[in-house]
Amino acid sequence: MATIIQGNELRTLLFGTAVSKAYTPLAVETKTLFNVTGGKVLITSIVGEVTTAITVANTVKLQANPTTGTTKDLCAATDLGTTDTPAGNLVGFQGLTGDSILTGPGAVPTLKQSVVVNTGTIEQVTATGADGGITWTLTYVPLDDGAALAAA
Repeated sequence: MATIIQGNELRTLLFGTAVSKAYTPLAVETKTLFNVTGGKVLITSIVGEVTTAITVANTVKLQANPTTGTTKDLCAATDLGTTDTPAGNLVGFQGLTGDSILTGPGAVPTLKQSVVVNTGTIEQVTATGADGGITWTLTYVPLDDGAALAAA
């Protein structure tokens, strides 16, 4: 039987372009994960996969840092290491103001509502304690002509 539409094409139609960024080893820092250029983009989903176990008490959050304007948290700072987060676990959040990052062995929520970000960066802030690694994958749709998002 012939396949009319491939999985990656269906994902692009439903969620937009997919971009991934591996961040390992985690460090106590503000790490740029993605660069937004050319205007506003609509983030339709974002999920992380733990690639190396996170075992140290820490606080992790994601934030949008526009070139012009105010930095905005995308989720609340969350401890991913006091209760170990093993390799293979997924991490995600719902996109509502103040939501914590949730972890799960096979399933986590993704955005309940899409998030618009402007030209600038999307960053992971690890404020205390750090070990392990996460590969973040997000999908987006450009809202402005010429807008794009790429791994940093």
